[in-house]
Amino acid sequence: MSPPSDHAAPRKTLRKSMRASLRESRRNLPPQQRIAAAEALADRVLGLPFLPAAGYLAGYWAMDGEIGLHALQLRLPASLVYCLPLLHDDGSLRFAPWRSGDPLVTNRYGIPEPDVTPAGALRAEDMAVLVMPLVGFDADCHRLGMGGGWYDRSLAFRHEHPAPPWLVGAAFAAQRVAALPRAAWDVRLDAVCCEDATYIAQDSAQDSAQDIPEDIA
Repeated sequence: MSPPSDHAAPRKTLRKSMRASLRESRRNLPPQQRIAAAEALADRVLGLPFLPAAGYLAGYWAMDGEIGLHALQLRLPASLVYCLPLLHDDGSLRFAPWRSGDPLVTNRYGIPEPDVTPAGALRAEDMAVLVMPLVGFDADCHRLGMGGGWYDRSLAFRHEHPAPPWLVGAAFAAQRVAALPRAAWDVRLDAVCCEDATYIAQDSAQDSAQDIPEDIA
């Protein structure tokens, strides 16, 4: 294993500080703004140029002030099956189809997840799209998560293999920063959607077979 970089400690400290500040800002957004943002987010995700017509779409159960996906789930076509993540003992995520009213259990972090056996659930590679929560992002579609590494471990194969699955960050506009300190294990997103803009990673835009609408930033 390579020795730690001289910049590793300052980068870790900066990421920790950014997480604390951005999480507080996110939690402080007023309810009406949050509801309107979730509706606008659904429009932007459904308008992504690479959104497939069918397959599994992984979402998440919003916690700690994360932008909600309820509007998106309600508006998905029947051919796109909404899934929620669940924790696996190997340190990665699995995914299972979920509809409102289906049974849930609470995982070690207090987050509801489908009441199914993780060993029999779907892997990240089985998803057509993952809509992922985040703490912060930049315009180049780099993501700052909570720091547990669950998504980065589950999606490490994307360092070597292109989409699918397509990786989409979901956020409030207030979570955008000018630039993020990055680590080698960070998995870059293909797009980030928030209430007022959609950001497409340059290589993802080139891979998409459709034109990107003019209002996409």
